[in-house]
Amino acid sequence: MDKDSSESADILVDQENDIENGAVGGNSEVSKSVDNLSTDHRVKKKAKRGLLRQISKESLSNSHSVVVTQRSWKNTRRPRNGRGRGLPKKGGAGGKGVWGKPGSELVEEDVDMNDPNYESDSLDNGDVELKTIIPEASADEIRKSTESIVLEYYEHGDTDEAAAAFEDLNITKDSFLIIQFAIEIAFDHKPSHREMTSVLISDFYGRIVKQRDIALAFDTLLRNLPDLMLDTPDAPTVLGNFLARAVADDCLPPKIIQQFKEKIEEEHAQAALHRSETLLSMKHGLVRLDNVWGVGGGLRPVKYLVRQMNLLLQEYLSSGDMHEATRCLVELEVPHFHHELVYEAVVMTLEALSSSVEEAMCRLLKSLSAAVIITPDMMERGFQRVYEDMPDIILDVPLAGTVLERFVEQCHIAGFISEDMVKKMPTRGRKRFVSEGDGGRIKDNKATI
Repeated sequence: MDKDSSESADILVDQENDIENGAVGGNSEVSKSVDNLSTDHRVKKKAKRGLLRQISKESLSNSHSVVVTQRSWKNTRRPRNGRGRGLPKKGGAGGKGVWGKPGSELVEEDVDMNDPNYESDSLDNGDVELKTIIPEASADEIRKSTESIVLEYYEHGDTDEAAAAFEDLNITKDSFLIIQFAIEIAFDHKPSHREMTSVLISDFYGRIVKQRDIALAFDTLLRNLPDLMLDTPDAPTVLGNFLARAVADDCLPPKIIQQFKEKIEEEHAQAALHRSETLLSMKHGLVRLDNVWGVGGGLRPVKYLVRQMNLLLQEYLSSGDMHEATRCLVELEVPHFHHELVYEAVVMTLEALSSSVEEAMCRLLKSLSAAVIITPDMMERGFQRVYEDMPDIILDVPLAGTVLERFVEQCHIAGFISEDMVKKMPTRGRKRFVSEGDGGRIKDNKATI
């Protein structure tokens, strides 16, 4: 602050103090001016405040190192250099932790065009065309999808539905995996399912897979035979049947077997190739290969099934191999017709009239019942059929009634025949013809007292 300004301020302050303290004498003139004291006092204080404000502004402009200590300047948004209007920085878009300038989210200058949520007005004008992109399926996804589709195909048997399910998947590079996984799944299933798999491969040829894909699938399977044999010991034979059937269905050329022989020298692969070559070289081999897996159980004639069950039981009685008999029964794939096996087994026992045959048949039926291969319903139905045919059986085997009673009791003790089936067994009271002196009457064999 300069010297003149300081002296003016001091003079004003001294005069004000003199008036307030009554420095002027107590004459009448002073009393007259008392009325105007309050008004003059307010005017002087206002002038003093204005002078002080002007002096402080001048001092700020003339000094470069002024520190303002008044509290009114603490939270002010005005710049300290005396410039600006006190507005927020960058229109509210600057500073730490702010969301940006209001309305900036509507500006498309910094919008990512590849953002999935990006929407442009150009879509309404037809300038942009949208296409559905299905990602390429991986090997694990193909395996999972193939397993579910093939297992479902085993239930309905519709190749068109299975093909439509595979077409929904985006499989372009690794189409051969469909054939490979389908054959691997068939390894763990019945011959009828393997037949369905061969039909599936034939129907997929030219629609889902090409000849190159089928050849690549068999090439991979031949090289993986040692691993496949861990779960399926007869994998070389099964794979040879599949390869021969594919050639018979014109899915592969016959020369491919020789090409595989020259390229793959593994022992099990050579056995599979030899199997397929043998099947194709048989007389009318291509025609015979239509039934390389056999006909499905439900499609076989009844006479054929009865003959097979008779042969099965005769082989069991001669060899005593219960596991082989069980395997042959399961391969027939006729669980709804197992009552015929029970019927044939009981009739064969009645005709044999041998205790050893009774014991062997009892063991077989008990094993099949314990493994639930023959259900209790099928077991009871088979015995019930024997009960109904006993009048005709007795004509050929008079002692059949006695043998049946003994065999049924033995089966009941073994635990696979219920008490009700024992009670349903037909009983025939023994009767005799008396002499002519009795008038030809038929009498019971009861003792008369």
